[in-house]
Amino acid sequence: MKFFVSVVMFFLLLNCFAAAQTLIRDSCKTTAAKDPNLKYDFCVQSLEQDPQSKTATRIVETILKSKKYAPGTEPALRTCVELYDDANDSLKEALMNVKSGDYRSANVHLSAALDEPGTCEDGFKEKHAKSPVTNENNVLFQKILIPLAFTNML
Repeated sequence: MKFFVSVVMFFLLLNCFAAAQTLIRDSCKTTAAKDPNLKYDFCVQSLEQDPQSKTATRIVETILKSKKYAPGTEPALRTCVELYDDANDSLKEALMNVKSGDYRSANVHLSAALDEPGTCEDGFKEKHAKSPVTNENNVLFQKILIPLAFTNML
């Protein structure tokens, strides 16, 4: 009897996992169709992966501590850390707005957070320097764009 219950539980969990996968894929497909900046594959991978990934802030702080950056780019890196902190604050506000059903304010805060990775990149362009965090900024942009696209559907 225990074996039968274990098998049933296994198939129920497998079915729930498949349903979650379908929901993620369908949601990403819908939002990617409505927003050309949102990449479907990235959306699916972001929602399916382990959320314990490195943050852009930690990467920039590591670069600053190791002093492995181009001459004259330290101010831009420090500005990026401030921008990431601002984005984090905006995302926290957006989450509170969503929880309270205030989707318009959530949209405003998500939009504000979405600007920060590009502003970080602009700091390096102004110095005519290559940004060491372009990839992280692109990832951050996409990760903020996903909830913004979902919020726009509400």
